[in-house]
Amino acid sequence: MSAPTAHTAPVVARTPDELRRALADAGRVALVPTMGALHEGHRSLMRIAREAADTVVVSVFVNPLQFGPNEDFDRYPRDLPADTAVCAAEGVDVVFAPETETMYPTGRPVVTIDAGLMGERLEGSSRPGHFTGVLTVVGKLFHLVRPDLAVFGEKDAQQIALIRRMVADLDLPVEIVGAPILRDADGLASSSRNVYLSTGERAAALSLSRSLAAARAAAAGGPAAARGAATAVLEEAAEGAPPVDLDYLALIDPATFAEIADDHRGGAILALAARVGTTRLIDNTSIVF
Repeated sequence: MSAPTAHTAPVVARTPDELRRALADAGRVALVPTMGALHEGHRSLMRIAREAADTVVVSVFVNPLQFGPNEDFDRYPRDLPADTAVCAAEGVDVVFAPETETMYPTGRPVVTIDAGLMGERLEGSSRPGHFTGVLTVVGKLFHLVRPDLAVFGEKDAQQIALIRRMVADLDLPVEIVGAPILRDADGLASSSRNVYLSTGERAAALSLSRSLAAARAAAAGGPAAARGAATAVLEEAAEGAPPVDLDYLALIDPATFAEIADDHRGGAILALAARVGTTRLIDNTSIVF
């Protein structure tokens, strides 16, 4: 299947049968899994996929398994026509947009993919069961689409690490490609949830990227200095109006997501999550000590 010209409408498949028909003679297939509300960060993933494959599939599915009981599943933005237009502009061939009943025909599945200990740390501690929901839906998408590669954003650092581990542990024939974090002009990491922020909340949220920059600047002093520099920025933001309510700030080993020691040498990820108003945001940066 050759790449369409820009603005050519992609095929929209709503069922596995429609998806299979759309992927007949597809050649090398790249998958970009999303929950919709597509923004420039998603576009950057599609461009990577377009360069790497004959056929690009973007899935649009708000996965209930990865939302907790008090999270924003019901208010998560949904606009399939707008998402399809974005996909058309980026030369996407197929949009797979199933209903919940299509993905989970018997209701909440009994058999899921357990994220293990690594999935219980950081985001997993704050959002119990989240990564089991993520791995389960990604596993199903891999089975349905059968891609040669799948592209994920590195903003969700723990997610992509777990997906790589799932692929390795279960011998799944999919290459996982990480896409660098895309930031808006003011430095805020692109996210579908940014639309929830008021003007004042957005200004407060910039402390997240500032804290990461401060940590990188202090990295020559070692892990303790990097943590301290980031913490100082976030403590000041916590006293602001509106305040930034920190969920976690962790300097972790990229392979295990366990906290590194102060004498660590080598690569690490500084990851954080915070709530600004009612909106929960995540961000991270890589640091070498």
